[in-house]
Amino acid sequence: MNELRLGAVEARFADIVWRNAPIATAELVRLCEDELGWKRTTTYTVLKRLSERGLFKNDGGTVFPLMTRDEFYSIQSENVVMNSFGGSLPSFIAAFTSRKSLSEDEIKEIRDIIEKMKRS
Repeated sequence: MNELRLGAVEARFADIVWRNAPIATAELVRLCEDELGWKRTTTYTVLKRLSERGLFKNDGGTVFPLMTRDEFYSIQSENVVMNSFGGSLPSFIAAFTSRKSLSEDEIKEIRDIIEKMKRS
């Protein structure tokens, strides 16, 4: 997959697609005009770019996601850990928590995730 990252505007566009998929290109153009102030050509240009990156597919005038929003952001998270922390999740957590304390709820949620992973 080519460069699987999104800029801020691309992310807003992708969220429109994910929220409404599958979506007719005419409806996507209308939503992008309403929400982003885009012309039709801009919508098609960004759709083509993100389709080439493997996020979406325009099939017969209907746009389908090739991955869910959660799948996309999961890949992004994995890339941050791999590229910035040598693949070490503990190093990532240490860096993240060095400037921000975790709440009791966040700690419990992390423990629950770890317990669930142990059972898998």
